Amino acid sequence: MAAFALVSVAFPSHAFACACGCGVFDVGTSSLLCSGKGTTAFFEYDFMNQNHNWSGDSSAPSADNDDKQIRSQFYTAGLQYMFSRQWGVMVDVPYTRRYFKTTDEDTGDIVGFTHEAWGDVRIQALYAGFSSDMSTGVSLGIKVPTGGYKDTDFDRDTAIGSGSTDLLLGVYHVGKIVKDNTWVWFGQVQWDKPLAIQGGYRPGAELDGAIGFYYNDLYLGKDAKLAPILQLIGSSRTKDGGAAADPPNTGYDRLMISPGLELDFDSFKLYGDVEFPIYQHMNGDQLVAPALFKFIVSYSL
Repeated sequence: MAAFALVSVAFPSHAFACACGCGVFDVGTSSLLCSGKGTTAFFEYDFMNQNHNWSGDSSAPSADNDDKQIRSQFYTAGLQYMFSRQWGVMVDVPYTRRYFKTTDEDTGDIVGFTHEAWGDVRIQALYAGFSSDMSTGVSLGIKVPTGGYKDTDFDRDTAIGSGSTDLLLGVYHVGKIVKDNTWVWFGQVQWDKPLAIQGGYRPGAELDGAIGFYYNDLYLGKDAKLAPILQLIGSSRTKDGGAAADPPNTGYDRLMISPGLELDFDSFKLYGDVEFPIYQHMNGDQLVAPALFKFIVSYSL
């Protein structure tokens, strides 16, 4: 089983724009290691409920933040096609449903808004030809501003689309811990750099990375394999900029621990994990989630 394929080359990067960054979902996924020529279709569901105010390195009173809750559900469908064992392309199309609870600027009342729409599409070229086993790869692509960002009930940093065109760059490596390949380690980095912007809002550049290991020798019958996974995921995002941004309350550094499982049978892979923050430093006051959830199903043609 080719667990821990690492998103930047083998799985989609999400087209999210939200407070505290959703790019963390882009790393540490194990479902789509480039293993040869062919096509893989996938669907991913992610969930997070940002309902706790955080400032600096610690929890802060809710009264310090006008925003009270951002609950997001992300649905991403995509296709990866490897022309050969070296080159491929991947496209993913996200759809997001978001609930936003905040303080009305005029009345001071707590109000809630729900918005759902298509997000920003991402297109990436993949290269995995550094070694014969495709254990090292890179990706280069763009995020295009197809997602909505003009909903007046949402701030620009909580809108479903960012309105920006971004450069995407990723790299991964998978290696053996022991010679028989029963224990495997991985590392990955994904960089998202906004280039062209609209409406006076420039999202912060975001760097996400993952390092971890998994057990690769747990069989369920003859045709299925289960891989327990443990990883550390780090994220760093610079402050937003522009007239429509709120720089003092954007930008962060975060470290998360994430246990997960991958089930591999026939041409299907099922993957799930939960991500728990163990360190967070937020500029100003920002909403954080106590846990983030990810589930992926993929099918290789």
